[in-house]
Amino acid sequence: MATEAFEEIVETFDFLDDWEDRYRHVIDMGKAMPALDDAFKVPATKVDGCSSQVWLVPLPEDGVFHFRGDSDAMIVRGLVAILAALYDGVPMAQVGQIDAPAELGRLGLTDHLSAQRSNGLRAMVDRIRLVSAAG
Repeated sequence: MATEAFEEIVETFDFLDDWEDRYRHVIDMGKAMPALDDAFKVPATKVDGCSSQVWLVPLPEDGVFHFRGDSDAMIVRGLVAILAALYDGVPMAQVGQIDAPAELGRLGLTDHLSAQRSNGLRAMVDRIRLVSAAG
């Protein structure tokens, strides 16, 4: 059920030999992501439960889920980019059906993130599900 963009990340991760290369790739994805305008970095868009600051802004359009996000930590910006690949462009009704832990598990993220980063990633997924359900 993953998007084509997410499948491309899975293929890239399969190609990369070790976690250090994958970690660098996640950071590069974060660097390539456009910065979120400061006007959107407000308490209403901030994700609680993350060790760094994270903002997710839902932008649903015509029944399709889109969002923009940002973080003050490069690795977390990369995680936001991965979540964008997983969720952006998915019909709103299907967002809650995506098994994010299983999909992210395909990348081996849960094995290599600190407990705090894993909790933050879970908090971001929870926020995405919440705003898409309200949507």
